[in-house]
Amino acid sequence: MEAAQTVQRSTQQSVAKGRNQHRIPKDVETDIAYLYEVLPQLSQIFRIIDKIGEGTFSSVYLAEAQMTDGSRRMFALKHLIPTSHPVRIAAELQCLTVAGGKENVMGVTYCFRKEHHVVIVMPYMEHQTFVDIVNSLSFEDVRHYIFHLLKALTHIHKFGIIHRDIKPTNFLFNRQKREYALVDFGLAQGTPDTQIELLKGLLSKPKREELIPRKIVSSKHRSIPVRTSLNQRPKAPIESQKPKPPAVSPSLTCSCYMTDRICNICLSRKQQVAPRAGTPGFRAPEVLTKCPNQGTAIDMWSAGVILLSLLSGRYPFFKASDDLIALTQIMTIRGSRETIEAAKTFGKSVVCSRELPRLDLKILCETLRGLRSWDDGLPSEFLASHNPAEGKQDAGSPVKKHKSSLKSSAQLQEMGWDKVPDDVYDLLDKLLDLNPASRITASVALQHPLFKDMTD
Repeated sequence: MEAAQTVQRSTQQSVAKGRNQHRIPKDVETDIAYLYEVLPQLSQIFRIIDKIGEGTFSSVYLAEAQMTDGSRRMFALKHLIPTSHPVRIAAELQCLTVAGGKENVMGVTYCFRKEHHVVIVMPYMEHQTFVDIVNSLSFEDVRHYIFHLLKALTHIHKFGIIHRDIKPTNFLFNRQKREYALVDFGLAQGTPDTQIELLKGLLSKPKREELIPRKIVSSKHRSIPVRTSLNQRPKAPIESQKPKPPAVSPSLTCSCYMTDRICNICLSRKQQVAPRAGTPGFRAPEVLTKCPNQGTAIDMWSAGVILLSLLSGRYPFFKASDDLIALTQIMTIRGSRETIEAAKTFGKSVVCSRELPRLDLKILCETLRGLRSWDDGLPSEFLASHNPAEGKQDAGSPVKKHKSSLKSSAQLQEMGWDKVPDDVYDLLDKLLDLNPASRITASVALQHPLFKDMTD
């Protein structure tokens, strides 16, 4: 009882001290107090100042600690949700300890655990929010940014680590110091030859979510898979209540092709399972189509989407409510015929109701940057749904109206956007290769002519 009161007093004092120096919301104060409560040893070392990040599987806090030499240093404390699988937590730690701390990859300093609560302590890197600076970056800033992202990817891919969640918020960037750090390996997977022992048990397994079988519906409605977390799986019905799909000869041709219903042949097929983790808008075509064999190429696609945002000045570039719309948005940029042909290479069949032309990436990015007029080189189909002058866009539109963010010609010239070499669009094309087998690797991308004069 006395120990609990001591911890409570220490918690209140720490929170009060932090509040005096930095005003934080009440709900964040509550979260900090809770963290001190579940992991009392933190209060002996750290003064938690603020919550600086929150995701589906963790929360990140800014904390200060006094070092043995008397100096004070800032740290990032990542508190993993208690329901995270122990192997998943251990695998993330192993990625950070084995591959982290060098080549623009975040390292780990300490790890605290009490019962099912785990906090990973990492060095804090002051950084800018991507959405706030994407339109103020010069072309040279962009060139350095993508070069250092590729360095980080080259490094982790050498260890057989597939990050699976490459996006701007996971690649920290300090513009003034030109410092970079790849973070958050919570969804990482291993390649068949991975050097991360704990990732070997996670090969080709779906992460943290799965699909439950589709229900039979009338021909008036389209069936939609229902997502559920592994911890909230519905109870299986008793044996007598289990629906038994009729026996169907595998030689029969599917009768629901190109219709809005699901036939008995499709219902009798085994449910397809494939890794799908990642952030909407950054998932590669092979992820969206549930290809079972996914490798480091999915990280390269995500890097390509980041470069597309940087060159066009639009973030997020792709924003879709589901995987089908996400694939459609990719088609509007890369072309429907090209998407269909690429899908065949990894065993998938994609059907598109009408043909969408492949866009010239240079014309697209220069138009969105304000360097070209909207009717200069873009197809009429694209103009009809994306031109901000029209004042409206389709639900599947991959770009938003950003009139206020457009720079003047003088500003664009000053930032170097009037002298962008064709090399960068060649690299973008190779990163956004629809076929993962021929998509450029990180190590090869570092040797691209765009970086011929680049030094660390």
